[in-house]
Amino acid sequence: MGDDSSRTLTRRRFLARGAMAAGAAALPYYVPASALGRGGAVAASERIVMGGIGLGGRGSYDLGYMLTQPDVQWVAVCDVVKSKRQTAKNTVDSKYGNKDCAAYGDMRQFLAERTDVDAVLIATGDRWHALASILAMRAGKDVYCEKPACLTMGQGQAVVETARRYGRVYQTGAQRLSEPPHVFAMELARSGRLGPIHTVYADCRWRDGLRHDWLPAEPEPPKEELDWDLWLGPCPWRPYNAGYVNGGGWYHFYDLATDVAMWGAHTVAQALAGLNMTGVSRIVFEYAGPDATMVTRLSNGVKLVLFRVAGSVWDPCEYWHGACGERFDGREGWAGAADGYAQTDVSSPALMRDYTKVLAEYSARTQRPLDHVRDFLDCIRSRRAPVASPEVMARSMNICLAADICEQLQRDLTFDLAKAEFVGDATANRMRSRAMRVPYTI
Repeated sequence: MGDDSSRTLTRRRFLARGAMAAGAAALPYYVPASALGRGGAVAASERIVMGGIGLGGRGSYDLGYMLTQPDVQWVAVCDVVKSKRQTAKNTVDSKYGNKDCAAYGDMRQFLAERTDVDAVLIATGDRWHALASILAMRAGKDVYCEKPACLTMGQGQAVVETARRYGRVYQTGAQRLSEPPHVFAMELARSGRLGPIHTVYADCRWRDGLRHDWLPAEPEPPKEELDWDLWLGPCPWRPYNAGYVNGGGWYHFYDLATDVAMWGAHTVAQALAGLNMTGVSRIVFEYAGPDATMVTRLSNGVKLVLFRVAGSVWDPCEYWHGACGERFDGREGWAGAADGYAQTDVSSPALMRDYTKVLAEYSARTQRPLDHVRDFLDCIRSRRAPVASPEVMARSMNICLAADICEQLQRDLTFDLAKAEFVGDATANRMRSRAMRVPYTI
């Protein structure tokens, strides 16, 4: 809608509201103190109005946390699975003590109708992350999107371009970029306290490939319970099977997911955050076999090791215990962190002496809280880029997806970071994108 029609709509709303106010002027009314911002509450006019798309699993956790933020007001939820959207609606209604939360089954209807929504949480299955983010930003919404944020390099670049074109705030859910033990490790690496960094390890938990077969066809549920075509979205069509939907079964299929990027979407971003990437133009990916850790070599001489751990994601390894770890090895020592750490793991106790000071200096320098959701909400107000901006997302995802392609082709590859393309390998370059099923296209 152009500028003229937008102004007309605004005038109409203003006149309608004025008429209603005039009619009610003679009647006594009560305004809750919370609506005026008293008693520690945020005034309604200052709240960030939010909705969510895809709110089962991780999305339900994100929703619960975002509801604790005092300056957020949730008004709508959307999920293609009826039971999940009803659960999400109940969660929101329970928070506010009413039945006001709207529930949608189709994100396109939700985005078209809810012009009052400022920002959306997107926690769908991975196949929808990029497209849903793009549709939301085109609709004028700021976006917090779970990871991995795209299935292909082409999708990731489209997210970057859409955020720039529409001036939207976008944060990908790489939350460890905002967690103290990880931030401290990154700061030790960035500041030179570990000496020149020569090797960085990222926990990638490779899954030894993804399935390319289809599950056998089963009768589709009623459309009002689950719209199967909409659930698949941009992915190639396949017959319905509950095994895809229940328990995250889609996670194991190539058309619906990624391999290295499932974990690397977290940890490669963490690894890059501790490095000076300004001088890195190319990365060489060294294929070492189907069961081997992959070593990549940055053009500045640093080795980025995409570490493969066999067994459970929580099994300890020589570099960290817990999942989603990263470690920086420098000439003067090393530092790292993973899930479950109360503090950063370091090579020498001396490195921990300034733990509180280093974190305080980080927050003062960057003006960022050590809280990923809070960083997103603050950036909605300031309109600056969050810590996990579209550019941060795209660069880390490109490295993960390049590793996937290296693994599939079973040969070494050289990747140009600035151009986001492989050097001298037409086959690898064709694999940077996948066809998207009509009408679910960018």
